[in-house]
Amino acid sequence: MGDLTFRHIRLHEKRPRSDGDDRTPAQRDRDRVLYSSAFRRLGEVTQVVSPLKGHVVHNRLTHSLRVAQVGRRLAEKLLKRSRDAESVVDPDIVECACLAHDLGHPPFGHCAEEKLNELAESFGGFEGNAQSFRILTELAFRSEDYRGLDLTRASLAAVLKYPWLKGGNSEYPKKWGAYESERRDFDFAIENGPGPNNRTIEAELMDWADDVTYAVHDIEDFYRAGRVPLNLLAKVRDPRERQRFFTDVFERRADKLSFANNQDALKEAFTDVMLLFPIEDAYTGERSHRAALRSFTGNLIGRYINAISLEKTNGTWSVKRDASLEMEVNMFKELIWTYIIEAPSLATQQHGQRRIIEDLFEIYRTAAAKEKTWTLFPAYYRERLAGCGSDSQKINRVCVDLIASLTENQTIAIHGRLTGHQLGSSLEDLLL
Repeated sequence: MGDLTFRHIRLHEKRPRSDGDDRTPAQRDRDRVLYSSAFRRLGEVTQVVSPLKGHVVHNRLTHSLRVAQVGRRLAEKLLKRSRDAESVVDPDIVECACLAHDLGHPPFGHCAEEKLNELAESFGGFEGNAQSFRILTELAFRSEDYRGLDLTRASLAAVLKYPWLKGGNSEYPKKWGAYESERRDFDFAIENGPGPNNRTIEAELMDWADDVTYAVHDIEDFYRAGRVPLNLLAKVRDPRERQRFFTDVFERRADKLSFANNQDALKEAFTDVMLLFPIEDAYTGERSHRAALRSFTGNLIGRYINAISLEKTNGTWSVKRDASLEMEVNMFKELIWTYIIEAPSLATQQHGQRRIIEDLFEIYRTAAAKEKTWTLFPAYYRERLAGCGSDSQKINRVCVDLIASLTENQTIAIHGRLTGHQLGSSLEDLLL
């Protein structure tokens, strides 16, 4: 497909390139995301928890790289099975969307996302997926000639896990894919798509790759760290730990029909896959444990790549997930909630993180109100403030954009400097 095919049209570049670049439009999209500073920043953004002392866990960068690998393999496998699906599945588009899907996550992960949404309630809220779309179409840099990375229609649509604006889907009131300020770019992305509130095939593959990677690789991290007792959950003769886990899950998800109405099937699916776990003891790091764990997680990835199929009905393609394997993935994701997210140690840490985010918003919002205090902002954000005029909503959005763009080390250091708790050196620029 060439530059002028409908899927590969860009919002700003209207004519095909003639500079000898032999990459396809999708390949250029993928590379633009990979080399963006917004992607590089994810190396210092929490995936589930900040790295434990002496133990390396996934951050948003390593998570995104693995999502991209799984997403690409999904797309390639489906194309091998259905070569005529090329009109809806491009491995480079899927990989691009996977690399881009977490760009909008703020420092400290979901707890900061919730706090920013609360602080931004009066001017459109905050949502990590919508912020990713805003970065791709507005905030990221590639050329002075246009805003954002100028991705193709297909890549922008593939990033839309929630293809509606805020309030556009009553089934997911807390989730949306773009802010009102990006409506034009959103409309461009979904034009002639699969219909209102429906994902493209490539967005479906991105979402499944995200679920699989989160379920498998994060569980691997926390078993290594001694936080998720996979060996106890796998015991055949002593199911007590498994029963405690089931009780916690179904109490927490009592109002979610997919859990409440399928308890027996979910229990069976989780038990069946855990009986395959090859290690009887807590993780020690010895050679046999390393090999067995890597073999187990590798087999799971292959298992879940095979859980997806494409079907064509009345000329329309759709993605089908194996119901039992989807249940396995959903239960693996619940392990993070039971053993990590609801743990008291994380709750106290997140309380402090929310406080940092709130403090920074109030400091920047106050500073943004007077031009003489714009010196607290990096140069680019001073330029954005200058373009806001007296529009308080736009000004406040600039403050949120700045906070959401920080790494976690930057967030802590800037907070310490602005509150006087840790002044640091006046010769050190923390933000550029």
